[in-house]
Amino acid sequence: MEPEPEPDNKPPSPPPKRRSICHKCDRPIPVCLCHVIPTPAIPTRTQIIIIQHPHESHHKLNTTPLLTKSLLNSSSIITRRLTSKTLINQPPSSTYYLFPPSQSSPAVTLSDLKTALKNNTPPVLIVFDATWKHAKEMVRASEGYLSRFATRVCLDGFDGGIEGGSIYDSDLVLRKEPCGGCVSTLEAVARWLGVVEENGLEIEDRLVGILKEMVRLQAQFLKPMRPRPKLLKKSKQTEQGKNSSDA
Repeated sequence: MEPEPEPDNKPPSPPPKRRSICHKCDRPIPVCLCHVIPTPAIPTRTQIIIIQHPHESHHKLNTTPLLTKSLLNSSSIITRRLTSKTLINQPPSSTYYLFPPSQSSPAVTLSDLKTALKNNTPPVLIVFDATWKHAKEMVRASEGYLSRFATRVCLDGFDGGIEGGSIYDSDLVLRKEPCGGCVSTLEAVARWLGVVEENGLEIEDRLVGILKEMVRLQAQFLKPMRPRPKLLKKSKQTEQGKNSSDA
C-alpha cells in the first residue's frame, strides 16, 4: 500500500490587498488628481455629452471622469450606439459631434465654425470616448440618428496620411494615436472649448494641465507600449533613406 499523503498544514495565502481609492476623484491614491481637478467645476457655455464605450470605462488612461468632474456642464453615457432612446431629450439644431472625416462622411473644421459658434445659441457637443477602432464603429452605428440634427466637426490639423503621436507627446508611448491631429477625448474637448468659450484659452490650459499630470503620474506604473511592427518597419526604411542620402 502506498502511504497516504501528509496533510498540507500551511495557512491559506491572504487575499491580495485592494488598492486604496480616493473617494473624490475615484482614482488610486498613488495617482490621485484632486490637486489639479478644478473646485468648483468650470462652467461652460457648451453642453458636453460624452458617449463612452463600455470597455473604455475600465482603462487606466480613461479621461471621461476627469472631464465630468472638471466641467460643470458635462455628462457621460455608456453605450455602443447613440439613438433617440439613449438621449432623453433630442439636442437642438446647434449640435455638433466631434470626429475626424472619412470619404463618406466629411467634416467641417473647428476654425471654419468659429464665428458661427460664438454668435449662435449655446452649442451641444457630442464626443465619442473609446479606442479608435471602437469609436469608428460607434460613429457609424450612430450617424443615422445624428445626421437628423447634428453636424460633424473635426479639429484643425487632422491628417490621415501621417503617423500620429503619443498622448501629449510623452516620452513614453502610453497610447498611440492613429493619424496626425488625433488626440485624447479630454484634449479634443479642451481644444473645442479653447475656440468656442469666451475664456476658452484659460479653460483649455487647465484641462491640458490635468492631462499632463495624469500622464506624469501614470507613467511611473505603466510599461511603454511596443511600437507596432509596421511602424518599426517604416522607421527603419526612413532611417535607411536618410543614410543613403548622406552617403
